[in-house]
Amino acid sequence: MKTLGMELIAAGEGRASMKIRAGEKFHNPMGTVHGGLMTDLADATMGIAVMTTLGAGESFTTLELKMNFLRPVVDDEIKSEARVVHRGRSVALIECVLTNGQGKEVARGVATQMILKPRA
Repeated sequence: MKTLGMELIAAGEGRASMKIRAGEKFHNPMGTVHGGLMTDLADATMGIAVMTTLGAGESFTTLELKMNFLRPVVDDEIKSEARVVHRGRSVALIECVLTNGQGKEVARGVATQMILKPRA
């Protein structure tokens, strides 16, 4: 997160938000921000959201991650907001919306996380 310049905005109660400044250094050959950067931002935000639900000694790992890219980003701030939709004993489902500096949705993601219990 630090290497890419991601910043945590807020976290708590099954929610998290982050932002990143995306410019030319993150461009793909088409001249737009690489989808991998937006995926990484969404993954980090969803991970922090699920972390806020963990009990003592619990951890998690990603089982599945899906992204939909809705509009290109060239040089702009990207904000991500994630919320835990479902938190069971062993599985959590998290959604994330990414918006540009004008508040327009640029991508949407969903992840399934496995909750790992402490080892005895």
